[in-house]
Amino acid sequence: MTGDDARATPDAGHGARGDRRAELVDAAVDHVVAHGIADLSLRRLGAAIGASHRMLIHYFGSKERLLVEIVWASERRQRELLSRLRAEPGRSPADVARLLWRQLTDPATAGQERLFFEICAQALRGRPEAAPFLDGLVDSWLGPLAEAEAEAGASPAAARNRARLGLATVRGLLLDLLATGDRAGVDAAMDEFLRMYYGSE
Repeated sequence: MTGDDARATPDAGHGARGDRRAELVDAAVDHVVAHGIADLSLRRLGAAIGASHRMLIHYFGSKERLLVEIVWASERRQRELLSRLRAEPGRSPADVARLLWRQLTDPATAGQERLFFEICAQALRGRPEAAPFLDGLVDSWLGPLAEAEAEAGASPAAARNRARLGLATVRGLLLDLLATGDRAGVDAAMDEFLRMYYGSE
């Protein structure tokens, strides 16, 4: 089951209710990207995106469930960015990887990356609101990443292995950046990884 299948809910994508729910998630993601997650309460978030506390509870059930939805939407946006970068002519796979890395490590998006790891930690502890987040956490990325590797000439098995390695490296370095704040060191490590991964490209 893909991450999107695992996240399907009775409310999502059905009529006006689903549309309003999606609008609220998009607005919440924009707010988190712009302002981070410090002191993020449902009341403050609702006021910032034009929704009441009760409306957010109505659509999402709890703050924790809304945070999971925000992370899922952020991940989906990142995969869409990857697709756009890959579609632009003249860009090598290494160029695409560098541009995506630059976007992921933009200080303006640090809040959503921090939230990603917080939700991961809650899910691994078995918190019921966060546990579904683990569904598709890896598989949702392996498809598009393996596709890019296959287009570069890798066999299906090698493409999937390389995709998993790349995903794990990026997430590990993102956690390193959040934990240490060593932007120069993390960027240098990513450059070295890309040289090993793609050769001298």
